[in-house]
Amino acid sequence: MTVAHHPLFDTARLRLRPLTLDDAPFILGLLNQPSFLQHIGDKGVRDLDGARQYLRDGPLAMYAQHGLGMLRLGLTDGTPIGIAGFMRREALPDPDLGYALDPSYWGAGYAHEACVALLEWGRTVRGFRRVLAIVSPGNSASLRLLAKLGMRDEGRIEVTPGDEVLLYALGTAAVARAAPAAPADDSAPAEDAAR
Repeated sequence: MTVAHHPLFDTARLRLRPLTLDDAPFILGLLNQPSFLQHIGDKGVRDLDGARQYLRDGPLAMYAQHGLGMLRLGLTDGTPIGIAGFMRREALPDPDLGYALDPSYWGAGYAHEACVALLEWGRTVRGFRRVLAIVSPGNSASLRLLAKLGMRDEGRIEVTPGDEVLLYALGTAAVARAAPAAPADDSAPAEDAAR
């Protein structure tokens, strides 16, 4: 994975590419959405300098250290709509699938489409045998999405002290069977995980 501006890969409706410092204005807005603050947490990003620092310390550092990280999720016309990707966490033994979408784009199946593509990439390109995801217990839309992806509830864990989340997992055979992107359902919006 590089941090160039060209896409890492495209799906039918989406383009996923590494984040850059030029994405700071979008990241500033996304990380301060009420839904992000509620379901993922307050990253303390309040201005463009803070967004650039978040990018340096988070996604860009993850790319350098692990060759993966959160990607800019955009429509094929270039409109940014969220972030999605894999992270490595000291508290977790396997890659962690995460995503967060701007609320304007909830309910259209974009999170599912991005996650299916990421799971396939993780399996075929990176050789992931098992993928994890963490989710806030009250985030029913993300719980539905993880179930739709074939992930199974493995219980509650504390990734950070005092922050109990649900742990979901998907093994090798299930990663290979992850359903292709499906049309959006009319249920509640899906948004979660770049914790």
